[in-house]
Amino acid sequence: MKALVFKRYGKPDQIVIVDTPRPTLKPNEILVQVHAAGLNPVDNMIPKGTFKPFLRFQLPATMGSDLAGVVVEVGSRVTRFEPGDAVFASIFDLGTGALAEFALVPENAAALEPENLDFVQAASMPMVGLTSWQALKERANLKPGQKVFIPAGAGGIGTFAMQLAKYLGARVGTTTSTGNVDLVRSLGADEVIDYKKQQFDEVLRDYDVVLGTVRGDAIEKSLRILKARSAVVSLVGPPDPAFARARGMNFFMALLFGLLSRKIVGRAKKRGVAYSFLFVHPDGGQLAEIGELLKAGRIRPVIDKVFPFEQAKEPLAYLDKGRAKGKVVVQIR
Repeated sequence: MKALVFKRYGKPDQIVIVDTPRPTLKPNEILVQVHAAGLNPVDNMIPKGTFKPFLRFQLPATMGSDLAGVVVEVGSRVTRFEPGDAVFASIFDLGTGALAEFALVPENAAALEPENLDFVQAASMPMVGLTSWQALKERANLKPGQKVFIPAGAGGIGTFAMQLAKYLGARVGTTTSTGNVDLVRSLGADEVIDYKKQQFDEVLRDYDVVLGTVRGDAIEKSLRILKARSAVVSLVGPPDPAFARARGMNFFMALLFGLLSRKIVGRAKKRGVAYSFLFVHPDGGQLAEIGELLKAGRIRPVIDKVFPFEQAKEPLAYLDKGRAKGKVVVQIR
């Protein structure tokens, strides 16, 4: 089968499409013929070595985390799926990849694809859906009537997270460029800051939750818009000791992450704000619940561009520019 792999960290010319053996099933896995794979910023960060200290890959490693396709074979212990089922899944952090003609998916990471979505739409959903769900619903426990700030509302995470926040009954603030104001309003944004004209921390006030999606000083600035006893859930770091403990890392790594996060944690505490770092994990049960929202039309996919598999390096370069409106997807079959 063909797969997009990276052969070495830190070298863009080492990302290539190769012929590789079709993977062999374990008892708890399903083999999926991949029809489409959704891209995420992390797919560019991994081959650069950004997560090398705590994400392990056997090189050459197949790239990609999100997929949608058809089950062609099931392991001996699989009970929830059978050949012919259309499924979608995130296989991030599971040591395998989605940008291939076939992919191995643990049974507990997959969900049936919503019937009203095609493969491209379904493939765009898993990581942004799970990240938003785990950050807003689980970590922040977002409640009806609360206010949540989700910057970069027109991006992949933003377009999903805003819709989920509205479903949960929250009021949403976001930032975007002038050309995307109508898009983010259509997705539920109540307060929209055009970052080319205003600074969000000079306008927004009394928020309960911030979803940290933008690197730089945005998280520190966001502390100014929060109430006391509020929360920042960061997707971009810095990682904290709780993250190290959750992944079973050693004392040295916990100490290192404590040093890295000390500044933002300290400033957050002074304002009565709880800071935490979230690293998304695959979860087929949560994805099934997200699928019900998609099926009911409570959340809709937002897709910027679709690229053919033969040009799989081009969408990675496009995504790396940070200008995509919604998701970028590779159509494999």
